[in-house]
Amino acid sequence: MSVKRIDIDEEVPETAARQERAARIGRHFEQARHWGAVEDAERLRAAGKGERGAEASS
Repeated sequence: MSVKRIDIDEEVPETAARQERAARIGRHFEQARHWGAVEDAERLRAAGKGERGAEASS
């Protein structure tokens, strides 16, 4: 059986950067939800899908 050696010192900064980015994105979406932007985007997307469906059936 072979064991994969992981150099923790090199992975720590990369992992921390990914976690920081994920936290920022999460905060951004929470702010957007608070402002109603998420619901607005969902409505626009649904409306766009409806228009494309109508064009395809014409």
